[in-house]
Order: sequence, then C-alpha cells, then structure tokens
Amino acid sequence: MWMVYKLAFCVALLVSLSDQVRKKELSLADRWQQMSDLSYRSYVISLDSERFKSLVRSGPRNYSTVVMFTAMDARRGCAICREANDEYMITATSHRYSKSYPNNVFFAMVDFDKGSDVFQSLKINTAPMFIHFPAKGNYRKSDIMDIQRTGISAEILAKWVESMTDVQIRVIRPPNYAGTAGLMLLMALFGFLIYLRRNNLEFLYNKTMWAVLALFFTFSMTSGQMWNHIRGPPFMQKARNGGVSYIAGGSQSQLVVETYIIIVLSALTVSGMILMIEAASTKADVKKRRIMAIVGLAMLALFFSLELSIFRSKTGGYPYSFLIH
Repeated sequence: MWMVYKLAFCVALLVSLSDQVRKKELSLADRWQQMSDLSYRSYVISLDSERFKSLVRSGPRNYSTVVMFTAMDARRGCAICREANDEYMITATSHRYSKSYPNNVFFAMVDFDKGSDVFQSLKINTAPMFIHFPAKGNYRKSDIMDIQRTGISAEILAKWVESMTDVQIRVIRPPNYAGTAGLMLLMALFGFLIYLRRNNLEFLYNKTMWAVLALFFTFSMTSGQMWNHIRGPPFMQKARNGGVSYIAGGSQSQLVVETYIIIVLSALTVSGMILMIEAASTKADVKKRRIMAIVGLAMLALFFSLELSIFRSKTGGYPYSFLIH
C-alpha cells in the first residue's frame, strides 16, 4: 500500500511539473499574442503600469519592444512631447506598412499619468525618452536613445530602431500640402501686386529691397534653418537643473529657438556694420555721422561677441590653437 501511495505521489508531481511547463509555454505564446493583438488595434500600444510589467519587463519574451516615455498632458509642461509623439507615430506607421513587416518588434508608449510608478522604477525624470527593451535580458544604457544629440525626427528614430533590432524602416510621411499651398499663395500675391503696379514697376529696381531679401535668405541658411527642416530637432528642451535650455550642448545639435536667436544676432551685427558704412559714406552732419559710427561699432562688438560666446559654448576646442600661435 505504501508503494501505491508513493507511485501516486510521483505521478501527481509529474503531472504538476508538466502543467507548469505547459503554462510557461502558453504564457509565452499568450504574451506575444496579446502584444500582436494590441498592435493591430493601434500601431503604438498604450501601456499602463500593469501591462508594462507583464508584457515588456516580464519573461520569457521572443520579441523586442520600443517604448516612448512621455507626458502628453499640458499640465506637465512638456513642450516637445507632442512633436515627439507625432514623429514616433510616423515611425510606427511606417514600420507597419513596410514590405517585410516583422512581427517580433513592437512600438509602445507609457504616459506619466498612466504609469507614474514605471517612471519611478526606471528612474526616469525627463520626457520624452525612448528605450529599447530587447527580447532577452534587461535593457542597458546603450538601449536609451540620446535625443539631445540626435533629435526626434522619424528618420532618426527609424535609424536608431534599426541599430537596436536590425529591422529596416523606410519612413513614409503623410503628404503635407501646407508648404506647396503657401508657395502658391505667395506667388499669387506677388503676381497680384505686379498686376496692380503694372504701370509703375520701378520698385523692381529697388536695390534696398533686393538687399534685404538677400540678407534674409542668407540669415536663414547660415543659422541652420535647413538643418532643422531635415533633422527635426525640438523647439527647446529642459536643462539639467530643471530650467529651460535655449542652446543645445555640443556642435552636432541645435534647437529651433537657437536658430531664431542666431538669426536675430546676425541681423543686429549686420545692422551695426551698415550703420558704420553709412556713417563713412553719407554726407550728413558730422555729429550725426559720429553717433551712427559709435552706435554701429557698439552693435557690432556686442552682438558679434554674443555669437562667438554661443559658438564657444558649443565647440570645446575653440579658440583653436592656430589662432593662439
């Protein structure tokens, strides 16, 4: 009888162990199926604390997850979270419509108001932040995207995802007709003005007008406006001390507001140069010319010095050695 009890106990133990193995396998399959179902409902899966722990952090997993940690509520004061969300959605949508759509990479999002304890557990104190959670093991520092250096455009996000998962994403942006419509409206307005002044087109020979337009174009190009259009950097960002940073650190990045600052400083510097030239060439009163020259020299020295100070703060090697010797 004792042998029968032992045999029954062993059989029950084997059945229990087999059930645990089966549950583990089902858990892996169910976890992937749940992520797949959620991604078909929305290209970016919205996760709360419970879903994040069970689907992203818990194992076993056979898929990678790219997660954006954000704070979309206006009360949180995240100036670039909305822009980052738009670029992230473009990346996730492009991933879905790629020719070789892989089913082992998912895009997700955790909002601070839905998962504040997730932010605390990962020690995240800024937003937005992009982290790659690999299929095996925990994430490392190299799995965190450095958006202050690279920016948050969809093209940059796609390259970063490729470097993390070996999944190529060809970014497909929705058609934007605002630029075309604006150009056509500007051309129509210019044509209308030409029609109204058809009997007097002397303004087309106005050198001052063409000089101002040329300077405006030059300021736009030299300030990095085209770089902003290509890389899509944030307008401004939070500083490490909790304030707002208007100048990006490092010579490989910049902010949109930084571009406007450089445009204004360049315009004021050139204005000072123009005042000095006018003071030397005009035939006005000597006292007036002296005031113009002093004001122009002061503007040139002040605003050009501010430009150089910004350049020095972004370029560690300045002043260069050949300038010193």
